[in-house]
Amino acid sequence: MSASSRETRILIIGGSLAGLTLGNVLHRAGFDVHVFERTPGQMEGRGAGITMLPGLIEGLQGAGVQATESMLGVHLPARIAIGQNGEILAERDFPQTMTTWKRLYDALRAVFPEERYHDGRTVQRVEQDAGKVTALFTDGTSLQGALLVAADGLRSAVRAQLMPEVQPVYPDYIAWRCLADENALSAATHATLFNRYAVWFAPGQQGIGYAVPGPDHAVAPGKRQYNMVWYRPVPETGLVRLLTDDAGHYHPNGIPPTALAREVLAEMLATATRILPPQIAEVVRVARMRFFQPILDLESPRLVHGRVVIIGDAAFTARPHVAAGVPKTTGDALALAHAIQAGEGDYPACLQLFEDLRLRVGRTMVGRGQYLGAYMQAQLGPESGRQAAEAARNPERVMLETAAPFDYGEGRVAAHGN
Repeated sequence: MSASSRETRILIIGGSLAGLTLGNVLHRAGFDVHVFERTPGQMEGRGAGITMLPGLIEGLQGAGVQATESMLGVHLPARIAIGQNGEILAERDFPQTMTTWKRLYDALRAVFPEERYHDGRTVQRVEQDAGKVTALFTDGTSLQGALLVAADGLRSAVRAQLMPEVQPVYPDYIAWRCLADENALSAATHATLFNRYAVWFAPGQQGIGYAVPGPDHAVAPGKRQYNMVWYRPVPETGLVRLLTDDAGHYHPNGIPPTALAREVLAEMLATATRILPPQIAEVVRVARMRFFQPILDLESPRLVHGRVVIIGDAAFTARPHVAAGVPKTTGDALALAHAIQAGEGDYPACLQLFEDLRLRVGRTMVGRGQYLGAYMQAQLGPESGRQAAEAARNPERVMLETAAPFDYGEGRVAAHGN
């Protein structure tokens, strides 16, 4: 049965990487696809760095993006581990390519039909029966389809309606993220950091750093950026202060970089100078953008709810240590697109196969993130746990396991370099 001979309208809620990947694949297969994104205009990713793990390029190419790793990112041939005093603790050949969320978003958005991307549209609720599903929007409009896919991220409105009991879990640490222009770094710091992926260590803290394309996606030397992630323990009671701006306004779902309180920024800068490796502290000082995110775990017990399917970060959110959120997102989208096409209109059967596979992948990924983040999670626990975590922290092992290829149940085997 061809796509044109059955109900082919697919509604996708969420116009980020998951929604755009799925939308492009299904549109190319002849489905009547519509993507709805609550953010008006072009989305911005704050320069967030992305590790290009196996599966990502295949997902992009399946969505119609004609690009290679070298076109999309900065190639780094090796990894280093840096101690608190700036010394190199370990080094290993470990080729990878690094890019940014915005680079991938722009590539996917460019190949999706503009008339099918509806920005500034927020879903209010979803209704369904045996034959159709309806999305009702806050502007009073609605649209029916054969399937609705919730790709609306960690704070998914669709998931909140269908599974209100599924909530993110905060493991007592955050990630400060800083983005610095390449030419803002001193020659010595540039020489140490810029052409290698760095994992760095300080008492009770650790982080990573690597080069990414510049604001205009440039990858030429001198036009790139340095992306730094700093994991730092913060009790849940301390999040309110960090998420409150100078005017006293609380931002529970994330505070914009420009709204960070002056006192919070000053305290962060002082702490970086005091305890971080000097090269990393310099990145923090010269960064043109600084923001933070609470680390969260999210696991959904189900992905399919009648004619509604949940994918991407709306279904599972793993800690950034795995660096597999975007590859998983594209994997979800490709697996769902394949199931929809193979099902030939028998949605219950094809969606059950999709759910069985992607539940395993999502659970494995969240578990892997918890394993990689165990050191940080121990920092606010009992003293015995902190001591055990410190004794078990091996710089070379952490260097090789962080953001490394790993088999999440999709047939991709771990590769830790040579």
